[in-house]
Amino acid sequence: MNHRYFLIAGIVFFLTSRMSDAQDKGDAIWPQWRGPTRDGRVAGPVWPERLTRDSLELMWRVPLDPSYSGPIVTRDSVITTATKNKETEIVLSLDRTSGKERWRAQWKGALTVPFFAAANGSWIRSTPAFDGERIYVAGMRDVLVCLDAGSGKELWRTDFVEEFKAPLPDFGSVSSPLIDGDAVYVQAGASTVKLDKKSGKVLWRTLPDKGGMMGSAFSSPVIATLAGKRQLVVQGRAKLAGVNLESGDVLWSREVPAFRGMNILTPLVVGDAIFTSSYGNKSRLYAISRDEDRFAVAETWTGKSQAYMSSPVLIDGHAYMHLQNQRFACIDLKTGQPTWSSDTPFGKYWSMVAQGDRILALDQRGELFLIRANPKSFDSIVSLKLGDAETWAHLAVCGDEIFVRELNALAAYRWRQAR
Repeated sequence: MNHRYFLIAGIVFFLTSRMSDAQDKGDAIWPQWRGPTRDGRVAGPVWPERLTRDSLELMWRVPLDPSYSGPIVTRDSVITTATKNKETEIVLSLDRTSGKERWRAQWKGALTVPFFAAANGSWIRSTPAFDGERIYVAGMRDVLVCLDAGSGKELWRTDFVEEFKAPLPDFGSVSSPLIDGDAVYVQAGASTVKLDKKSGKVLWRTLPDKGGMMGSAFSSPVIATLAGKRQLVVQGRAKLAGVNLESGDVLWSREVPAFRGMNILTPLVVGDAIFTSSYGNKSRLYAISRDEDRFAVAETWTGKSQAYMSSPVLIDGHAYMHLQNQRFACIDLKTGQPTWSSDTPFGKYWSMVAQGDRILALDQRGELFLIRANPKSFDSIVSLKLGDAETWAHLAVCGDEIFVRELNALAAYRWRQAR
């Protein structure tokens, strides 16, 4: 009887531990561009109050070919991309605990960007997406490739240049795919496209543009409920729009001026309004309203702050944003006025993840900042130099783990309460 009791107790403990571990790991994933909710916000364990060199442990670092794609994180793997020898695109799955390679997939598909953008390289840019079983990767030559997450086997591929006889994007495919239900959405083929995620079949195509240098989208779509209607929010090189998820019909649209069409950041949804900011132009808040089935869009305010490539995070009615002048600023979304701007400039790009009133920001120059979101002043808690490598890719934060895609490596850190 005692033996049976201990055996049952042991089995229950084992199963409970495994279930708890699966739940912890399952909750702490980074499945797409800008994280689980696609807005740079994360839940999970409360972040440490401080960050020191001693409290940030390097778990592993793996040298890789170059990439600008942000890593995505599943329960047991980290998925990243690379461009090899300026001719081959690679997708790698690395063990989340050790960094050991699990599988790789590759195809011929590199592209050289125009000369005035060449200083930043011609590496693969789009961040993959994970639906629990499959990985969706946008290659530079405007292809979307679906891979089995467990093996890396290619399941299907859609070539948008061939499918739509569209021009090859001069800057390569940049938009990061978005998964919703049985569909995947992406700005590709000089348009916005919905595909069946299991077969790759195109379900609809909308918002066509001229393609080429002025038509290739730099932004990535999000899904939001605006004026009571769940919809796809799309920012192209010249236009912001809401799209019916089922039909592809454009519900509303508005021209967004930008220098050379450089609308790059991901639109920030604020209730029934959308905040965006353009390179060489201004910041704007657009209010979306509806009268029965007719939508309307109105410009609530226009501000002087100019974004570049970094997407902002929303905290308590304020947008915290890295600007074109490389300073960090806080913008009051009620008025459009900046409440402060940092005294000194930083690198050319920041990727940001927020929890509560704190922001973890990775500078393009390899510096990690822990910042308290304070609408009255710039409140940097600490900064740590991770290395000399450039870090253009978006960081991923999963529970107590931080994944940093350096230009030529992927590094995994674990952080804990500082002593």
